[in-house]
Amino acid sequence: MIKEEELTGTILKCAYAVHSELGPGLFEKVYEECLFYELTESGLSVEKQIELPVKYKGIEIDAGYRIDLLVEEIVIIELKSVKELIDIHTAQLLTYMKLSDIEIGFLMNFNVKSLKDGIRRYIL
Repeated sequence: MIKEEELTGTILKCAYAVHSELGPGLFEKVYEECLFYELTESGLSVEKQIELPVKYKGIEIDAGYRIDLLVEEIVIIELKSVKELIDIHTAQLLTYMKLSDIEIGFLMNFNVKSLKDGIRRYIL
């Protein structure tokens, strides 16, 4: 199994490659597809648009939540293409991490001049 540090390093390398090639200003879906491609080309196991039901009092509710990218079943990547990240974006990722029992998450906003200003890493 791939080490956590190596995995997150590969994720960041792939994200920077996508942003370097495309720059800001595109729809989120474009970045998602390109990052999915880069990650899989790097040999990682990646799933996209994973349904995430809400569990409430013993029942599962399909509320339409979806994880953008799930890498190696241990890292969630939530993608954005917005003017700036706000608290609700962070809350969304943290909720997805909690609901899925995933401890590592990246919030990535590709609509920035420099991607380092658009990446936040979270650990539960």
